[in-house]
Amino acid sequence: MTQASVSTLPKTGLAGLKENWRYDLQSGFLVFLIGLPLCLGISVASGFPPSAGIITAIIGGLLVSRLNGSFLTINGPAAGLIVVVLSAVQTLGAGDASAGYRYTLAAIVVASLIQLLMGFFKLGQLSAFFPASVVHGMLAAIGIIIMVTQSHVMLGTIPEAGNLFAIIAQIPHSLATLHLDVALISFLALLILIIWPLMNSKIPAAIIVLLVGALFAWHFDFDNSAVHNDLNYLVVLPDQFMASFAFPDFSKILSLDFWVAVLSISLVGSIESLLAITAIDQLDPYQRTSDVDKDLTAIGIGNLIAGLLGGLPMIAEIVRSSANISYGARSAWSNFFHGLLLLLFVVFFTDLIQRIPLAALAALLVFIGYRLASPSTFSRVKDIGNEQLFIFVITIVSTLATNLLLGVVIGTLMKLLISLARGVWPSNLFKIYFTIQTDDTDTQLIKLSGSVLFSNVLPLKQALNQLASNQKLIIDLSNAYLIDHSAMSFLQQFQHHYESKGGHCQILGIALTTFSDHALAGRLMTADDRK
Repeated sequence: MTQASVSTLPKTGLAGLKENWRYDLQSGFLVFLIGLPLCLGISVASGFPPSAGIITAIIGGLLVSRLNGSFLTINGPAAGLIVVVLSAVQTLGAGDASAGYRYTLAAIVVASLIQLLMGFFKLGQLSAFFPASVVHGMLAAIGIIIMVTQSHVMLGTIPEAGNLFAIIAQIPHSLATLHLDVALISFLALLILIIWPLMNSKIPAAIIVLLVGALFAWHFDFDNSAVHNDLNYLVVLPDQFMASFAFPDFSKILSLDFWVAVLSISLVGSIESLLAITAIDQLDPYQRTSDVDKDLTAIGIGNLIAGLLGGLPMIAEIVRSSANISYGARSAWSNFFHGLLLLLFVVFFTDLIQRIPLAALAALLVFIGYRLASPSTFSRVKDIGNEQLFIFVITIVSTLATNLLLGVVIGTLMKLLISLARGVWPSNLFKIYFTIQTDDTDTQLIKLSGSVLFSNVLPLKQALNQLASNQKLIIDLSNAYLIDHSAMSFLQQFQHHYESKGGHCQILGIALTTFSDHALAGRLMTADDRK
């Protein structure tokens, strides 16, 4: 389906269900096939029971899809939150995984209240404050951590407790003491994940991984009643779904570690959700625009209920959402069907889920982690500019050495210092200068002066989004000083979106110098007038 093939927007609500149920049910079913293994794998990797991710996806589908402000996003647990959730479980539990699980549920509940407040006060766009290189560095660091921690599961071993670098150092030992049957399932799963997409099959590769993994687990006679080195081989679920529910413990709410977990969950969850919503709006064949604050409020409600019932935190998830579009979804009812099918499957087919080997889920997560931190990711960042690569690497290293929250803060501070070193006035770091003028021909002239940066671009975003469509806009950068990559990315996205609605948008200004040959590289428009 393409934009040219549709003449009217799909209806919403019950009318939309009646109109589009065939498309949305088909897409919801295929997304369910992708979501099931991801929910299980993300749960186990996060230190939660396997059912926790399914609980979250069910809530995201059945409830959040009816409340949110987006059209084609899928809500559920995501690999990007594994690191913060696992860290919370380990830190708050202090060696007691069961207690850490319940303390982390309490942190999810409090984090959801922060998201609710952000949505209520329309602060959703503030989560986009962080520069693009820092966000990409955060995601790459998450990918590295996922690969490191799950590689031991793929080999059928358990590393000794320690920091990330200690876990990395134990990989050679795990390779030397690997469980051959477990490793065979893991590497066969990786091979399927690499080769299967080349066949252009509509059946998701993740489902093939689960089916083949379960077949080999049966052949090798895997059984959790005979645990190897304290490591379960198969997914463990209660026989009754209601028994999967767990309730939060707020007894550590006054501790510093608790609030670090709260801020990390709310920060990462909000950033990832906003990135996903923005990306999916660009892919939407109907070119609809989501209500970011309404969506954040709905996700906050979903996280509140998930935390109270024993689920993982949810976000608007990019992988399942993009698949949702490619499968032909037309409305948020596809998200609803995805949640409904998960509920039916976990209630009636629990025994099948318990035949899934953890090695197959670990391979799936390692594959996702690699995609977040692949060499091509580093190459794409370097193409934008050496300073982008520097900030990207600084964010990764500081995240691996400390924690995700501090890594993001360090990366952001480094970006601000680089801006100052390039001549940006301190008073211009968080304040933007622009005017909007209208001439007699309904042409809007937006003139910028000073620097346009990730840290001050929000007022410009708000002003441009309030302009009427179907007009001619001229954004004049000729008298600006420094335009960074995040601001250039926003201007290009705005131009594309505005013109897709029937308007015309022209960006004027010839750069004095750019920091790379990339079209969206940071640039100096004029000389520093202090010199």
